Amino acid sequence: MPNTDDFLRRQDHIIDTTGWAVTHVLPTHDDPDTTAPFAYTVGLTAHGHPELITAGLPPEVAHTLLNDLAQRVYDKAERFTHGQTVSDLIAGYDAIIIDGPPTDDLHPGMAIARYGRDQIRLQQLVWPDQQGRFPWDSGYDFDPHVQPLIADL
Repeated sequence: MPNTDDFLRRQDHIIDTTGWAVTHVLPTHDDPDTTAPFAYTVGLTAHGHPELITAGLPPEVAHTLLNDLAQRVYDKAERFTHGQTVSDLIAGYDAIIIDGPPTDDLHPGMAIARYGRDQIRLQQLVWPDQQGRFPWDSGYDFDPHVQPLIADL
């Protein structure tokens, strides 16, 4: 079992080096179907930016997408707005950014522990199904628990 102090030291090093770190929350072996996997950034709050979060993707994919978005925010001062379409992130598909608070399903615990719940703002990267439909669209191919949302669009 990983030591929490070691994890926090590694996270501190990544944040000090890069400006943010990506943290993953994965279902446990005891509850493999009750929690959607999700990933979120930690560190952007310290620079006045919302933390980024996404759910329902394999860890490697989520990590890559969040790093791409965080780099745009941190290095290029790009800002995203609620409902904004991002067309150049996922090959062949649009993604949408939504704003919202932490939820029971999408709880960025390490960011909250580091900065305090009242300091955390979140923006979620929402991905479409293969037909380009989003969770709020009729006919979306996945169950709602696959990609829980922090807000409605």
